[in-house]
Formats: sequence, C-alpha cells, structure tokens
Amino acid sequence: MTTNILPRQLRSVFLGVDVGTGSARAGGVFSLIEYFAVDSEGEPVTVSWSGDTRRNIIVWMDHRAVKQAERINSNSPVLQYCGGGISPRWSHQRMLMSLLDRSGGIVSFSVTAPFAGAFSPLVILLASSGSGSLLWVKENLQESWSMVFRWMDLSDWLTYKATGDDTRSLCTTVCKWTYLGHAHMQQINEKDSCAMESCGWDDGFWEEIGLGDLVDGHHAKIGRSVAFPGHALGSGLTPHAAKELGLMAGTPVGTALIDAHAGGVGVMESVPASDSESIVDEDAISRRMVLVCGTSTCHMAVSRQNYSYLESGDLSGQVHFHLQSMVPEYWLTEGGQSATGSLLDHIIENHVASPHLANRAASRRISIFDLLNEILESMKQDEGSPFIAALTNDMHILPDFHGNRSPIADPKSKGMISGLTLDTSEKQLALLYLATVQGIAYGTRHIVEHCNANGHMVRTHFLILLVFS
Repeated sequence: MTTNILPRQLRSVFLGVDVGTGSARAGGVFSLIEYFAVDSEGEPVTVSWSGDTRRNIIVWMDHRAVKQAERINSNSPVLQYCGGGISPRWSHQRMLMSLLDRSGGIVSFSVTAPFAGAFSPLVILLASSGSGSLLWVKENLQESWSMVFRWMDLSDWLTYKATGDDTRSLCTTVCKWTYLGHAHMQQINEKDSCAMESCGWDDGFWEEIGLGDLVDGHHAKIGRSVAFPGHALGSGLTPHAAKELGLMAGTPVGTALIDAHAGGVGVMESVPASDSESIVDEDAISRRMVLVCGTSTCHMAVSRQNYSYLESGDLSGQVHFHLQSMVPEYWLTEGGQSATGSLLDHIIENHVASPHLANRAASRRISIFDLLNEILESMKQDEGSPFIAALTNDMHILPDFHGNRSPIADPKSKGMISGLTLDTSEKQLALLYLATVQGIAYGTRHIVEHCNANGHMVRTHFLILLVFS
C-alpha cells in the first residue's frame, strides 16, 4: 500500500502488509526527504550563519564541523572505537537531529510530511559522529541550541514517531554517537538482565569536548534508554501513527537499524551459489565485506575479535563498534568513501558533452550510463584494445573529491585528474567516466587491503546498490 508520508513527487514507497493478519511485514521510508527546522510556533529555525530561516537543513555531506572535529580528536579513549577520531562530515548514511521542545513538540522539521502529524514536522541532518556537529551548533547557533530538547538519529526518530517510545537503538548510538556498546553488554551480562538504561555514554568525553550539558537528565537529550535492534518498543504503533499508515494500532515496532547496516545484516547472512553445497563454515561471515553504494559508499566487515586491541593493529580511518551494532556477537569494522555515485554524477554532469549525451540517451529511453558503456565498447573495438579497462592507460583519477573517509581519514584530501587534453568530445567523457569508476574501485581495494593487513580476512564482497531516479 502506498502512504502519504512523502511529498507527492517522492511517494514511490510501499509498506508490505499481510492482509490476512493485518501485521506489517516490512516498511520502507525514503530518507532523502528534506525536513526543515521549526520552532514551537511552527516557524523555521535557522542552522545557517546567514540567519535565513529558510536555510534550516544541514545535509549529510556538510563539512562545516572540521575545526570542531579536529579539537575533539585529541586523546579521548572513546575514539579508539571510532577509528582513532571522528569525522566532520555528515553521516555515512543520512542522520537526523530531531529538535523537540520541552513539551514534546518537534522544533525542527517540515510540514510536508503528514506522518509528523502528532508532533509537527522534523529535522536536520547530523554528523558521522554526532559530537562534531553538535559542538558546531552549540558554538555557532546558541539560540537554536537552547531550543533543543532531543537530538535523534533518523532511525530512532522514525520509531519514536511510530510508538512515542524514545528508546534509542544500540546500532545508531554506537555507530554514530560514540556510545560504548561493549560497556552496555558488560552490564547486561553482569546483571543477567535486559535492562535498557543507557550505561555506555562516556560522561568524561562529553565534558572534555564542551558538551557536558548533554549528560544532564541521565542523557535525556541523546538517549536515556538504549536497546538491541529489534527490541519491541512501547505498545506498538500509536493510534495516530496507525491511522497515518493505514495499519492497526498496536502493530509491533522494533528498535531500528541504520539503513546501510540493515542491508549489511541481510547480505552478511546470504550464501553465494558456489558455496551452497559446501560444508557449513561458521566463520564465513568474517570473510565478507558489504558495500552499500549510493551517493557515497559504506564498507562493512564483521569479526569476533576487536582488532583495535591488536598491538600491530592500525585501523585508523576504519571504525570499530561492539557486538550487536549490526550482527549479534560480532564487532563491526566500518569504512567508506565520501563521494562515489555523487562523483560519477559530478564528472558527467559538468562535462560539455553531457547535455547532448543525455538527450541521446533520453531519445532511446536508456540511461546515460548505458550510452557511455556503448561508447567505450565501440572505442575498444576501434582501437583494438584487449579490454575496456586498458582504454584509460594514460588517464587516472584520484576520487577524493570530498575528502578521504577511509583508510586515510582526511576530510581535507582533494581529488585529482591526470591525463587531460583539450578534447571535449563524447569519447573523452566516456574515458573520464571509466577512469572515475576505476578510481573508486581502487579506493575500495585500498580499504580492503588495509583491513586485511590489520586482522581481517576479507575474501568476498557483496554490493547493495541504492538507485534513486
């Protein structure tokens, strides 16, 4: 069934519903929706130096928190679980800081989404580790900072809106908010309990970086209670949310996973056809890496051992998280490339031959990528090249156009193109496109080799392609 959660132009999202029982089997939410920060009166709250209230969104690729991230990356023990430091860029996946006033009304968010209903719309996109962006907002937009009652990840906000339960996910808090999942697990094991009271926040870290006020109220603004992904929240769908979604009130809602990590769970458990007849190998999952590809690419591998403790280990730029953040009882190593799909778009759309190629592709009802691939195949035949990859033997691209997330972890890194001439033909664009794909592939190889040199044994790669039209 379709829903009215999305703006009209983005309503191609469906909920799978078992008609016989009325229970929701699966749900999808398009996370590129633009939400606007608003105050308790419904007016936008600016997150811009300009003071323009129309500029009330911080997008996920924003680098404004570079200085804050550099200060934070001093010497806190917490950072050993974040690849040695936090990133100033916005999240590997899109995150949202939902700003709620003290009455529970959201102070950030647009009125375009009816599902915001009970509270009045949502948000701002947050950082890879929330600390850098939170510090930027506090230091630069004090009035906006003072209005905030809760900071929430997108995944947690969605379950909160559905159930009214503010319990956060161990996946979101550990992977994006420096929550120490192993401390959480230790308390549960010691007390033989499934209590959800948050115990993994490092208060000293927040005090040290100037965000000590987030510790107030038992961490109410960032997560007073934390639960494993899949934990049943509240009493299920609230009557209001159920009405908005066309489902039954009380339908169970579980604690969420971050979008890429949800894909990672499914793909990690899949078995290649070539292995289907082989003897069961319980460690096979540790030899796999999942690549979730879209605007950027997220690389995820799991292991039973926490490699950040190895004396020889050097996984700076990779991100280690404790058990349960993605796959139960496994540590997650997460890296990524800041611009992949967006880099391909940038290279193609900014070339003089792009408009003509786009028109040709449209007239044939194929994608511009299909057309570029056809041109490359034709060039291979014309030049007698042994394979398409050899066409770019004198053209090379370093794909760090938006910094290097992994394994160098340098947001100031720049991209480079070597081998340019005055040629502006369609063939030259095809070569640029190919060199970009190759550069991105070599970036992934760099990440895999770095992981394998520091404990991992990645042998199989799975790709999840996120395609938005």
